[in-house]
Amino acid sequence: MKKLPIGIQDFSKIRKEDYLYVDKTQYIFNLLQEAGYYFLSRPRRFGKSLLLSTLSEIFSGNRSLFEGLWIEDKIDWEVFPVVHLSFGKGDFKDIGLRKAITDRLEKVAKEHDLVIEKTTISSQLEELIEKLYQKYQKRVVLLIDEYDKPIIDFLGKDEIHIAEKNREIMKEFYSPIKGLDPYLRFFLLTGVSKFSKVSIFSDLNNLDDISLGKDFALMLGYTEQEIIFYFDAYLDKASKEMELSKEELMKEIRLWYNGYNFDGLETVYNPFSVLNFFKKRKFDNYWIETGTPTFLIKLMAEGGYYDVSGIQLDLFSLGNFEINHLEPLVILFQTGFLTIKEQTAFDVYRLGYPNKEVKNSMLKLLLREYASITSAENNHLLFKIKASLEQNDIKTFFELFNALFAKIPHQIFEERLESYYHAIIYLTFTLLGYYAEAEVSTSRGRIDVVVKTLSYIYILEFKVRDTAQNALQQIKENQYPEKYKDDNRTLVLIGVACQDKKVIEYVVE
Repeated sequence: MKKLPIGIQDFSKIRKEDYLYVDKTQYIFNLLQEAGYYFLSRPRRFGKSLLLSTLSEIFSGNRSLFEGLWIEDKIDWEVFPVVHLSFGKGDFKDIGLRKAITDRLEKVAKEHDLVIEKTTISSQLEELIEKLYQKYQKRVVLLIDEYDKPIIDFLGKDEIHIAEKNREIMKEFYSPIKGLDPYLRFFLLTGVSKFSKVSIFSDLNNLDDISLGKDFALMLGYTEQEIIFYFDAYLDKASKEMELSKEELMKEIRLWYNGYNFDGLETVYNPFSVLNFFKKRKFDNYWIETGTPTFLIKLMAEGGYYDVSGIQLDLFSLGNFEINHLEPLVILFQTGFLTIKEQTAFDVYRLGYPNKEVKNSMLKLLLREYASITSAENNHLLFKIKASLEQNDIKTFFELFNALFAKIPHQIFEERLESYYHAIIYLTFTLLGYYAEAEVSTSRGRIDVVVKTLSYIYILEFKVRDTAQNALQQIKENQYPEKYKDDNRTLVLIGVACQDKKVIEYVVE
């Protein structure tokens, strides 16, 4: 069993120290045959840094590292000067972005016995590329990783001015690249997000964006076939230890970590989560625990987002967002919390959570944000609510929900009213493992919340400062049950009256 390369982004180290490497070099070969100026967006911990490290070794002519891999005998192994820059290191927070860029460029120059004399970051980049070309009489390979981290790290409300400032600095830095075409052999820019072309990308309009599309959709992440082939020994070990057949184990791994879709067709598994699962042989939320932006959860709550199962966005929206107009759904997609579920029109996609790991984690974070409770309180209340449902104790069920509502700051609750009741009911039921929908459309109106269990379908209608009987009457008058008349489960209609952050009465039929 080869060692698992958890957190290792250095291709040379993986190969020299006999770590497991899933061979993606056929995709890299295809990348090398195309235009040569690329942009690739993928979620964090998805293999972008390893891809750039692999490209750096290819262009440096280190054929011995690729022994036995697909690409070994497919290219000429010509040596080119390589400029490999990464903004994953967060030193720009302490020393400033301009200084961090200058330090990186001077470090590369020193490695090639060159001296940078210019003083602006754009002219320094230009000088470095031109001097490398002159020294080696070879065009230069430029690889830039996590280009957007100096912006993404400051998207919270209190630091948005830093994000704006850093955006302008990055725009200045990239401005000479298009004019350096005669000196460049290959250019790849990677990151988590893609900002609007009118901002940071305005001077890089020659980039081929390969983020969405079938040619490179499987280049990062693991396919199911790759997991079965490369991790066979680990599957055996986990299967025996967890007392599951290989088929049963793969079904669970698929449920937890598969589902990322970048072309509307095929899916890939989260590589970071898969590696951690095989190391610990335990299903857990590995990827999402490496960092969830607090500002993003707050944005979702402020926008009233909690049920994203039916969200649809066009291709243009998926590929762009503005710092000054943060759209939560676009950020969720670009950062990997949402993925493509299906293509519903020529350039329109339905989005959803990729898998159980992401869905459960996001729902818990959202419930914590909506209800203003801690994770410990969250888990304790969910356990008690589930117990009340299993015992069909409706009275205790609503008392527990009142405990949730009571913790929400009054001024925030008053701005939302019914939507907060919908959100918390939906999030709670879904986290408990029930199928829940909010704002369900029918031919006569919209049902507030529908919850489906193995034996029952609950239709809930909320009224604020009105009666539970009127809520129940609305369910009947609008014939909401008709939508489920062909379902064999028992229909339960619940009219709920709310006031002052409390369920004051309910009627069940």
